Amino acid sequence: MTILNVTLPNSIQRHMQEMADLDGVPIDQFVVSAISEKISALTAEAYLRKRGDRADSAAFRAILNKVPQCPPVPGDE
Repeated sequence: MTILNVTLPNSIQRHMQEMADLDGVPIDQFVVSAISEKISALTAEAYLRKRGDRADSAAFRAILNKVPQCPPVPGDE
């Protein structure tokens, strides 16, 4: 485990403590969770961007053109 010293503005620290309290976890656990979520989001974004770069837009359009044109089902407008 690594110890990390971070200098935060007092307002951010107060909000962080409030959110940790609402979540019912210690502040260090809240911070670890928040950092993990950010890493996950950035990793997913990079993965999807990489996959998107490999996409064949002509093939995608050809598949979409096979979908029949019909009005939406009532309630799905």
